[in-house]
Amino acid sequence: MLPEEGLKLQLATLMIVAANLVNHPHFAHSYQIFYRGYAKKAFGNSLGRKMQARYLLAGLIVPVLLAAFLAYGALAADTRLLGYDANLMALTVGWHYAKQGYGMLMVDAALKRRYLSDRTKKILLANCYAVWLAVWVSLNLAVRQENLWGLAYYSFAVPQPVFIVTSLAAFVTTALSVWALAMHWQEKRALPVNGVVAYGVGLYLWLLFVDVNLLWVLVVPALHSLQYMTVVWRYQLNYEKAQLASDDYRKGSFIRAVFGADPVAHMAGFVLTGAVLGFLGFWGIPMLADSLVPYDRQAIAGVLFLFVFWIFINVHHYFLDSVMWRRENADTKLYLFG
Repeated sequence: MLPEEGLKLQLATLMIVAANLVNHPHFAHSYQIFYRGYAKKAFGNSLGRKMQARYLLAGLIVPVLLAAFLAYGALAADTRLLGYDANLMALTVGWHYAKQGYGMLMVDAALKRRYLSDRTKKILLANCYAVWLAVWVSLNLAVRQENLWGLAYYSFAVPQPVFIVTSLAAFVTTALSVWALAMHWQEKRALPVNGVVAYGVGLYLWLLFVDVNLLWVLVVPALHSLQYMTVVWRYQLNYEKAQLASDDYRKGSFIRAVFGADPVAHMAGFVLTGAVLGFLGFWGIPMLADSLVPYDRQAIAGVLFLFVFWIFINVHHYFLDSVMWRRENADTKLYLFG
């Protein structure tokens, strides 16, 4: 509802600042939690075979394959191949937003003991996937060129019938979701309202209708990251409280020894570490690499390492989250709901 041209520059500047304070740390937090004690998770049996396989896939196999694919595109100066990576990022962004909205609903339902039936959950989950696919297909109806850090990336020409089918699926599952929630309310007279709002916001305002206004496109990533922070900070604070009961844990590092048994101080250290790692991952290391590492700057006109690092972190982040926040993950049960 706001004039794009009049506010675009100011809001874009503000969102760049917000990215360093909110967006980039939220990516770093997933790495801090996922790789903490990784050897035990990936190569031990404490979490079970299925979770062990998931940790191996998301923590080792996916980043190696993704890095190799990006490296090949960079070394070959194949900008079209690199551009398809950006399209992959768009696909995983949609996946992440949709599943986070569903996850927030499940968390709120569990914390309030207002559980949804299996049928309702299946309908809501199917709606997540249907809306996600419909949005991605709509972005790829025709081949067009976009830009990220000076490098062009391309959409696909998805056949029109695919768009019709995915759009119809999104419409039908949305209607079914409304019906399922209404039936649940009629039967139980109770809903996890906050979670339902989070589900709707993540799926529709941040995904399906995100391009209603350019200013909204700029703001949404910060809102998504803030929502993510509420989960991470609750998890981390509970983790610190549980671990600080052990004297050995407090003596395990200089920071723990200095802060003693104060979980809030340790939490502050976690947040500060995330801010530093976020800056290094999105700005510090790629800018340094771009100034030191030679590559074909005539064929690749943009800032190559910013492009590569941003895509790698974004895509990998979604695979990490798909493991960390599963209900089968014993750590999640313990520190998020405990």
